[in-house]
Amino acid sequence: MYRPAAHDISPHATQVADMLIAIGRRIDARGHAPATGGNYSVRLDDGSIAITISGSHKGRLTRDDIMRVSAAGDALDGKKPSAETLLHCLIYAIDPGAGAVLHTHSIAGTVLSRALAGQDHIGLEGYELLKIFPGIDTHATRVELPLVDNSQDMPAVADQLRPLLTAQSPLLPAFYIRGHGLYTWGPTAEAAEHRVEACEFLLSCAWEECKLAGATR
Repeated sequence: MYRPAAHDISPHATQVADMLIAIGRRIDARGHAPATGGNYSVRLDDGSIAITISGSHKGRLTRDDIMRVSAAGDALDGKKPSAETLLHCLIYAIDPGAGAVLHTHSIAGTVLSRALAGQDHIGLEGYELLKIFPGIDTHATRVELPLVDNSQDMPAVADQLRPLLTAQSPLLPAFYIRGHGLYTWGPTAEAAEHRVEACEFLLSCAWEECKLAGATR
């Protein structure tokens, strides 16, 4: 876990670290965190962010693998944040209700997003689990998950995502980076994890439908 000043250590900080550790184990067990892929974060009461460090295996996290960054993504404890920390910061800045962000890597989502070359969204329609998203209370709807190209230039990815996310009303709490992975968030870590499970299921269904149809959605 991150190492704040002695007077700043609190049971809440330990609880957040242990929660991220448990989430990492569950996501890894589902096959959505290969190697050191993915990163998870929680917004703390003071506006800073507890987030997994760069290069940590998400199925074997310890408290030392959780660090603290500012709302701008600057390390507050001397540890090395992932380059993708900037995307977590973007989500928290755009969505005041976001309390936790989870980033996963599944086979189905990765391949489906690559199959949709040139498209800027992943269409999901008619699925019961679409009700995981805010404001949706029926399967008879269509959701378009924003889809952006992958890049090692995280500021450029953030610049591409910002207008896509801010233009939404209501804001859909998920997007996909092509050939890379899913970002999902919620008001709590539990809610974010529920949305990860639902989104990865939906992406798997969409990919299976694409294969059956012999075409992309």
